[in-house]
Amino acid sequence: MNSPSSSRCPVHHDAPSSTTASSPSTPKQPLGVWPPGPFCITGWGLLNQMSRDMLGTLSEWKRRFGDVVHLRILPSHAVVVTDPELMRDLLVTHHDALVRWERARNVFAQVHGNSVLVAEGETWRTKRHAMQPSFSPKAVQVFLPTIADTVAQTLAHWPARDSHWSIESELTSLTMDVIMRMTFSSGVGSDARIAEEAIRVTSVAVNKEFFWPVRSPDWVPWKREKRRAIADLDGLVRRHLQARLIMPPDTWPDDLLTMLLKLHKENPSAWPLEAVRDECMTTFLAGHETTAAALVWWAWCMASNPVAQTAAREEVRRVLQGRAPTAQTLPSMQYLTQTIKEALRLYPVVPVLLGRVTTKTVPLGQWQVPAGAMFMLPVQLMHHDPRWFPEPEVFRPERFAPDAPELPRGVYMPFGTGPRVCLGQNLAMAEMTVIAAMLLQRFDLSVPEGMAAPRPTHNVTLRPAEPMQLAITEVESA
Repeated sequence: MNSPSSSRCPVHHDAPSSTTASSPSTPKQPLGVWPPGPFCITGWGLLNQMSRDMLGTLSEWKRRFGDVVHLRILPSHAVVVTDPELMRDLLVTHHDALVRWERARNVFAQVHGNSVLVAEGETWRTKRHAMQPSFSPKAVQVFLPTIADTVAQTLAHWPARDSHWSIESELTSLTMDVIMRMTFSSGVGSDARIAEEAIRVTSVAVNKEFFWPVRSPDWVPWKREKRRAIADLDGLVRRHLQARLIMPPDTWPDDLLTMLLKLHKENPSAWPLEAVRDECMTTFLAGHETTAAALVWWAWCMASNPVAQTAAREEVRRVLQGRAPTAQTLPSMQYLTQTIKEALRLYPVVPVLLGRVTTKTVPLGQWQVPAGAMFMLPVQLMHHDPRWFPEPEVFRPERFAPDAPELPRGVYMPFGTGPRVCLGQNLAMAEMTVIAAMLLQRFDLSVPEGMAAPRPTHNVTLRPAEPMQLAITEVESA
């Protein structure tokens, strides 16, 4: 039962319409007045539509109702925003009036604990401040040799030719190995496939729980696979933590775990060992999963756009002369960086920023959104809007060339924006550029004969619906 909603919520239409203060450019509106949107008596049918095809459903609502769409989903309200100015205004100007959706926090906390990904308020600020130096551009430069060495070792074991190479699985294992070395100074080793499967199971389970009207407890029998997956991930991180603790502190390597353990020693009440475990888990999961997903889509863009791939490879050869990338050479690979940015535009790894809930009335264009409403921010729909990106489905790295027209503020944000912008964005871009450059130095990517374009699916991050395979062929050294 779907039809356009009236501006007044049908459930709260009898509520008194008080007014709130608004900006000088925004007229005062009654609290009960909402943007247009689809109507469903409980709203649970809308959840069902989104669970089947999140991006397709939001795209259809955007087409029907515009850049701001109201969803009444009992017992609360949600507002979908695809206007770049309004989206940026929410995340930057009004960030202090937004907190993460309680269900999302609870679901993520099962895996991440109370890490910087989950925490709110002063706890989040303390954690963010402590973690920030380890992900600064200067800190990232220190890790580049480790990244390059790990990539070289991995690519040396790839076959010289394979018509259906499991590129998605291999890139995921590679980024997992990189982040493990940066966090624990140890490769993922035999845990790679176990961790990869555990992450897949957890991601699917977490995404489903976002769309259940009522969340069932985790002890129910049908969540057995999810419980086992979380236990596998927890065991992996705790083994590294316990192994480090039995080492003499003066032999600890210079990595993220050591930095966190030093915080623990300096202030064990603020940084108990469980907090160290939580940050290690988030760094491991977020630090490799998003990078792997981005590289998988970049590899597809290269394979399906051979002219761009050739141009990027020629630039890499000219700049690197057969050497590994360094902090000094990364800025010179401008076109390669453009291909990565364009892949992130077409396939942002976090396509929808979910679950920002208002703690007080927030102005949104002509509306005043009251406390308790949830915002959904579909970054992918904005990235595919022809108003900002002509022929948005076409892969065009030149959109990000130095002499390209400047993009309107807020229309491109693959890492989010505002105070909670992705902590690891500097690391992610550097790591992706190193891996992409070294891959092109050694291999040509192409689409296997008869392969259709992969269908993106949203399970926390954006991945192909089916595991991606590409044809690889070793190229001659320049």
